[in-house]
Amino acid sequence: MVSETYEMGPSGAGNKSGSSDTASDTVNLKPKLSLINGVTIIVGSIVGSGIFVSPKGVLENAGSVGLSLIIWVLCGLFSMVGAYCYAELGTSIIKSGADYAYIYEAYGPFLAFLRLWVECMIVRPCSQAIVALTFSYYVVEPLFPDCEQPDVAVRLLAVVCICK
Repeated sequence: MVSETYEMGPSGAGNKSGSSDTASDTVNLKPKLSLINGVTIIVGSIVGSGIFVSPKGVLENAGSVGLSLIIWVLCGLFSMVGAYCYAELGTSIIKSGADYAYIYEAYGPFLAFLRLWVECMIVRPCSQAIVALTFSYYVVEPLFPDCEQPDVAVRLLAVVCICK
């Protein structure tokens, strides 16, 4: 099979050349995740949603500001240990796919598929729903400062956020 490729010359004009190599027909993306990209992913997914969902519940159940701060610090340390574990897995198992790749290597394809299926069908939609409901609760709250927010308004705004 002869494929046609265009090579760019110094003037920027394309020069047509024939080639029998089919490898030049494929386009591959180079995997690249910089430190800044990794930090923004973590901040966006963990801090961005978790910090707005849980402080009220932590403060109500802790009973004091000091105890709630201690709980936040302990949870931060626990999360940091988990991040170190993922960093070690990422340097030990050099494959893309994160959880899927790690479970595939450790337990095989069936359990890796189950983990991926649960993530796609249950975990991600539920977390999106929680973030949308939290956002809509905070948006609707100033409109009803003296009473409870109407549940219908909060849910409809959450649906609009998810559908957008």
